Amino acid sequence: MRRSYAGVLVLSAILLLNIVLTQLVVHQYYYENYGVTLLYAGLNILLFPIALIVYRKERNKGDR
Repeated sequence: MRRSYAGVLVLSAILLLNIVLTQLVVHQYYYENYGVTLLYAGLNILLFPIALIVYRKERNKGDR
């Protein structure tokens, strides 16, 4: 049941992007750039299903 590190690296990159986008949302909201704030928040929300798909693929790799 050896797993590759690719899934872990992808999930780590997604987590890093979530942190960066959250910081950008807070920064843009502070400077009242609401359009850009909504854009970054939307991108942040879109990353969740991607991470869920990657996680499920990695979890199911051990079942083979």
